[in-house]
Amino acid sequence: MTATLDRPAPTHLSPRLTVSTAGRILRQLRHDHRTIAMLLVLPSLLLGLLYLLWKDLPTMPGQPSTFDRVGLTMLGIFPFVVMFLVTSIAMLRERTSGTLERLLTTPLARLDLLLGYGLAFGLAAALQAVVTVSVATTVYDLDVTGSVGLVVLIAVVDAVLGVALGLLASAFARSEFQAVQFMPVIVLPQFFLCGLLVPREQMAGWLQAISDVLPLTYAVEALQEVGSSTEATGTMWVDVGIVAGVALLALALAAATLRRRTS
Repeated sequence: MTATLDRPAPTHLSPRLTVSTAGRILRQLRHDHRTIAMLLVLPSLLLGLLYLLWKDLPTMPGQPSTFDRVGLTMLGIFPFVVMFLVTSIAMLRERTSGTLERLLTTPLARLDLLLGYGLAFGLAAALQAVVTVSVATTVYDLDVTGSVGLVVLIAVVDAVLGVALGLLASAFARSEFQAVQFMPVIVLPQFFLCGLLVPREQMAGWLQAISDVLPLTYAVEALQEVGSSTEATGTMWVDVGIVAGVALLALALAAATLRRRTS
């Protein structure tokens, strides 16, 4: 049995195994009501708090309200944060329970496993984005200049980025607590420097240079483009491409660093 467990995992990709892995994860997710509530309800509730905080603030004529400006950006940030947290913990559970070790003795390749996670949580992210954007634009009356469909698209790509970075972080954690500890390291610097709190052009040069290499910066910029233009712009598509590219790179790095055991 030891020799079997130590056998190297396959390196070739199998679409069938990837889809099968995604199906298994979705079935597990369906029975985890707390995680479903966190994915589908929490972003809308947090956005509602922002709405209550800012709904009565005075607005300059011809300018978007504070909620319209910041709330639109948070539609990309909330999915990123929530999916990072959920995915990193879910993968740690696979490893600490021994499930991951057993899976990697089968023909399942590491990249099959991680792509399966990306596909499953990507579908969950799409549902999350539709629910959150629908609540924001109807219940909270969020005014979006551009297409709501583009907002959903960017929110989904942001969420997939959170999934990919969560999987990468889980490769270096030995417990769920350690996985959560990666959140302030990976998520908070991106939140502070993405241009939401302070416009990037007003930052010190070295902070702006750091901001330039953080993927959430481009997610926020893409949403700001949608919020200021009625048509999809070239800048927006470039930003979306950068975020998607970083997500794919993070998945590849996660596959390369994934360990079977926690010790």
